[in-house]
Amino acid sequence: MGDNTGFPTANFLFWPFIAAAAAGDALSAHASEMARALSAPSVATPPPRLDWWTPNHVLLELPTMELRDFTGPGRTNGTATLICAPFALHSATIADLAPGHSLVEALARHGCRRLFLTDWRSATPDMKHFTIDNYLAELNVAVDEIGAPVDLVGLCQGGWLALIYAARFPDKMGKLVLAGAPIDTDAHTSRFSAAAQTLPMGVFDELTRLGDGRMLGRRAVELWEPALKSDDVASALQVPVDELGRQKKLRERFDIWNGSTIDLPGPFYRQAVLWLFRENRLAAGRFVALGRKIDLGAVRHPVFLVGAREDEVVPLPQLMATRRLVGTDPRGIESATGPGNHLSLFVGAENLRKTWPRVANWIAEPEAAARAA
Repeated sequence: MGDNTGFPTANFLFWPFIAAAAAGDALSAHASEMARALSAPSVATPPPRLDWWTPNHVLLELPTMELRDFTGPGRTNGTATLICAPFALHSATIADLAPGHSLVEALARHGCRRLFLTDWRSATPDMKHFTIDNYLAELNVAVDEIGAPVDLVGLCQGGWLALIYAARFPDKMGKLVLAGAPIDTDAHTSRFSAAAQTLPMGVFDELTRLGDGRMLGRRAVELWEPALKSDDVASALQVPVDELGRQKKLRERFDIWNGSTIDLPGPFYRQAVLWLFRENRLAAGRFVALGRKIDLGAVRHPVFLVGAREDEVVPLPQLMATRRLVGTDPRGIESATGPGNHLSLFVGAENLRKTWPRVANWIAEPEAAARAA
């Protein structure tokens, strides 16, 4: 079902590029109408935000995130695993949707004893000047709070952030997992990399201007995100449509997650579009983070690359190019490719039952570090 031409699940974690592509047409033909629609006040009641399924507590509150601790009783030994969640249209609860559809659950059950997650905050007006550096700096604070070294699990847009962090602070890293992460956006064309390459930057700037310095997730959904059909939801969750109809709680939780949105700071959004998708600076060795040029060759840690075969958002070559970019010995790089599309990589029952246990076991085993050395 998935392709690069607009399968609905493409919107979930890469919505800014869907929005930009639509806005490109709108700005050229109906600029004034779009501006009025974006600036008009919304009369709808904000939808509820999904609560966490797995028990946890907030370890640290920072301007960009709440650092959540999922560590269970009696599991306080060993290297910590930190899930770097996506910072995109919807909340980080994508990593803990429901029983059997929770990455947190899968990792904890298969060996990740100390488990934490970056619960990114929706950008408020006082965050409208935040850049990628703000998020990297506070990711570093979170790692220090947990206690380095940590094993990082970067999901989608959280993946490139995790890789940048690993190269910028290699001494604080243990193992690195990148799942559905766009690392070399020139390795294979997607709708999103094409939009970033071809649309004038004025389109992206106009979107943030209309949000008073932020990309407003809720308004983007109202204007551009198509409603999902039951087949689409079932495909993402990797359950039969008739079974999904019987699992009312699961569908309810998915709909709550899908119906609530978060906003992005304009500078963060602009840098992601320009630096990562238009100029491919990370793969080209020209990305500067916290005052230093990022050398991916400095990443010599064990690496595990996790992709989905029908990923319509991040084509596999964009992720798998990591093999030739990092300094890890090839023997220290593992990979797994699961069935389904981009979203099913994180919430699909089959991937969480078969693919992620292998990843969790790899994180937990000490031999991985020896192979990468």
